[in-house]
Amino acid sequence: MTASFTPLPFNADVVVVGAGAAGLGAARRLAGTGLSVVVLEARDRIGGRAHTIDHRQTRHRGGSEVMALDLGCGWLHSADENLLAELGRDAGFTIDETPPPWRRQAFNLGLTPAEQAAFGAAFEAFDERVSAAASKGEDGPASDQFASPDSDEARWNARMDAVSGALNGARFAEVSTLDYDAYRDTGVNWRVREGYGRLVAALGRDAPVVLDCPVTRIDRSTAPLRIETPRGTVLARAVILTVPTSLIGAETIRIDPPVPALIESALGAPLGLASKLHMTVETPEDFPADSQLWGRTDTAQTGGYHLRPFGRPMIEGYFGGDLAWGLEDEGEAAFFDFAATELSNLLGSSFRRRLTPIATSMWGAETWSRGAYSHCLPGQADARRRLKQPVEDRIFIAGEATAEAFYGTAHGAWEEGTRAAVEALVSLGIDPRETGGYDEA
Repeated sequence: MTASFTPLPFNADVVVVGAGAAGLGAARRLAGTGLSVVVLEARDRIGGRAHTIDHRQTRHRGGSEVMALDLGCGWLHSADENLLAELGRDAGFTIDETPPPWRRQAFNLGLTPAEQAAFGAAFEAFDERVSAAASKGEDGPASDQFASPDSDEARWNARMDAVSGALNGARFAEVSTLDYDAYRDTGVNWRVREGYGRLVAALGRDAPVVLDCPVTRIDRSTAPLRIETPRGTVLARAVILTVPTSLIGAETIRIDPPVPALIESALGAPLGLASKLHMTVETPEDFPADSQLWGRTDTAQTGGYHLRPFGRPMIEGYFGGDLAWGLEDEGEAAFFDFAATELSNLLGSSFRRRLTPIATSMWGAETWSRGAYSHCLPGQADARRRLKQPVEDRIFIAGEATAEAFYGTAHGAWEEGTRAAVEALVSLGIDPRETGGYDEA
């Protein structure tokens, strides 16, 4: 799904750079304000790291079913207060409230029920130690709060790092204690049957987006600002920059004169990597719907496997941190080989023959992402706050990385895009209370 065709204008009141959740949220808030707005997107589609593809699966008894597969974000986290869940329902999307399977191991393979309970208790104790350290203002590595090596609880430390790969895209040694503790989680997680990426794209369908139009330079030495692209230059009174910190830190989009504080903040909140592999499985009825397996329990170098999501004949593999980066370096086939080996070790050597790879995410290698979602490094817990400080009250930064409580989520990015749009309105002398974007009362 793409936005309606928009030609590249010569000038605009506000240029939004990036048509992911933050950029589309900003554009939606600016709609109806009377300002001229354009969104410049480097890809040939909208949605950013929210991306849904379709797979047609032949049914066992004949016929076929088209299944939406999310290569990016797939869960409406903190769904009971997630604006995108409400907007999705209003737009006619099916919000599936089936609880996630994250806390249980299907068939108790590799872990007895008692061991699963012990791991849950160990993780809760770890979280409590992190919160206690954060309350004292300690901003060291979250892994400092692991159980001591000589304790019984220490057996779970590697498994905790595997979970951190999914949560943060990195091991806990690379994650700030204060930042990890700042995340707001209501414990309610839902999914979009038609695909989260498709929902985000649908909400941005009417946005004035120019596709295949990467921004290479923002010249702030003049008024108005000059936004340079391979397709031409746009003059703007304000810019909302919604690209990942990986691109800001590497100056893939160059701001002239440079803003060292912005680059430093982006480097303090780098993108980790969490990758997905979608596979079909023969005779799926052998597995309970919406259940889970972890490949191993003694190492962070393992994948998590969601069996039969939505009751479908599919398995979603999840790989995070160092493991995901390493598999990406080897190429897409490495993900399937790794997953098939782990699952065969659990379910029998013949299980590999029942699996067929369908799609793999490669966000680390993708030019306009270079990672999945952000985490603050130890000692850099204030990077998100610093990152969203306006530049000259003309350049406003937004994205999941500036969401101090909902970082790493599409709804956090959306809310930050809305926040940046409001800041841009104020800078242009417009009272936001007197304008109504699509999501304003």
